Amino acid sequence: MYCPKCGTELPDDAVFCIKCGRSLTASQPKENTVPPVPVIAPLEAKSLKCPHCGAPITPKFGEMIITCEYCGTGVTLSGDGWRGIQKQTMLSLTLADKDNVLSEIHDLMDRGLLHRHLQENSTLDEMNLTFVPYWIVSVSARTSIIASDMAMEAGQIATTAALAGVMGSAFGGGRRGGGFAGPLLAGGMMGTMVGSRNSARKTYQMDNNYNFPVVALKALIEHQPRNYQFNLDERMLFDVSKVPKGIKILNGDVGEETAKYQAKTLVDQLQSERAHAQYHMIQQLHTDLDVADTELLYAPIWFAQYEHKGRKMVLIIDGNSKNVMNSIGF
Repeated sequence: MYCPKCGTELPDDAVFCIKCGRSLTASQPKENTVPPVPVIAPLEAKSLKCPHCGAPITPKFGEMIITCEYCGTGVTLSGDGWRGIQKQTMLSLTLADKDNVLSEIHDLMDRGLLHRHLQENSTLDEMNLTFVPYWIVSVSARTSIIASDMAMEAGQIATTAALAGVMGSAFGGGRRGGGFAGPLLAGGMMGTMVGSRNSARKTYQMDNNYNFPVVALKALIEHQPRNYQFNLDERMLFDVSKVPKGIKILNGDVGEETAKYQAKTLVDQLQSERAHAQYHMIQQLHTDLDVADTELLYAPIWFAQYEHKGRKMVLIIDGNSKNVMNSIGF
């Protein structure tokens, strides 16, 4: 049962509400109560289920009391407002026609000299469209990098080498000179070069925020995107009636905590790859990761499998943005 005053879930034999103190006995006279102060719901709230019938309740941001349109149950949010509500969203299908998908794939496979006429010379083995669940994990990554400044290091080494030549001529008195000055000079120049390299090292900071998608289905883990983000501005509350008939909706079997761990691991790898692409001769690299919100997103995904000269190739295409999420075997 639920308290008629504050909506708190209570045991069926409860006499008083453990939260607001309301008496739950039948003889209790009806009292005039002042409506509770509204709790402003944060914008990131997406969905709520009715505690009585389990039906989805459309969020009405800024309201604390919401009425279920299916059974009429009044739902009162706690002091945390919309926090902690499991969020399930979806992306609409914009690339729905198979011929249009094949046209998009042709353009993608035909790019570059080596891929010329690749689709025409390949056999389409399988092609299907499904709504796939992804955990969207918000990750903040802060990477500290110590790397060599190539231009500075090259300039310092060249200056040191030139100085060594001048000093060697001065001390040696000619080609046949040298004596004790040679080893002494060489040792001094080596120390100077080491010092130059140390002074050429710089500290860099690389910060990135990700809404990282982790596929929520173990059977599709091999198709996990490495560097892709959905267009979340297009997402809406999940509504099965908005999924075109005949398109299967897959059920996820990867838990939220597992998804968070995978997202942190993959973001750490992605930060390292980006650092090595941007900086040369990295001496030290460390990334701190923070995970914030998560939500379950259902996205329309096209899977196209080709065979080319005995080799399997797979293209995974976002049916909302028309972008390639992953390519295997190319």
